[in-house]
Amino acid sequence: MLERMDEFFDSRLAIYDEHQLDAIASARDFYPFTAGLLPREPGARVLDLGCGTGLELEWYFQLNPTARVTGIDLAPGMLNALRAKFPEHNLELICDSYFDVPLGAQRFDAAVSVESLHHFTQAEKIPLYTRLCTALVPGGSFILTDYFVSAGAEEARLRGELERLRREQGIEDEEFYHFDTPLTVAHEMEALRAAGFTQVEVLGSWASTATLRATR
Repeated sequence: MLERMDEFFDSRLAIYDEHQLDAIASARDFYPFTAGLLPREPGARVLDLGCGTGLELEWYFQLNPTARVTGIDLAPGMLNALRAKFPEHNLELICDSYFDVPLGAQRFDAAVSVESLHHFTQAEKIPLYTRLCTALVPGGSFILTDYFVSAGAEEARLRGELERLRREQGIEDEEFYHFDTPLTVAHEMEALRAAGFTQVEVLGSWASTATLRATR
């Protein structure tokens, strides 16, 4: 059965960190790798899309303890866990969809998202990425570490399966439901370029996970 995104993650809060780190191939490599790509300047302003419990922040705050992080996530329990992890750090946490939160202009030195955006289509992502590009300072970068598929046919199959499940369960609302529908790396890079990022590159890959950097 499909579950609403916020309910899915909050119901698994007790096991979330362990699952992410131990059930996803090479997670103990790509979380610190991602953190190492974020700015080290004191007071750096970083936006975290789908921040969850802040796994990558465990490594990032060791590298830059004075960073100011704005985290957006749908799941209130996840945000409570994140706040409890880092009571001494500068966090602004927003419980909402990152598709709806105003991001402003030139507010952030960098943005990051880890294992969150693989639930959405290219068409859904381009407007988000456009707003994200505007929210970064010139030369700022978006670090995306996520789950990808190897072929467009697999994208289409998974999207079709999600639509079938929605029909079978009579789901007609516009809420987000948890189901993985990742893009290929090439299609993700197309979306980032369409949003206005001037340079998009692959910096690392592990099994089905890859890290991309998109620079404004």
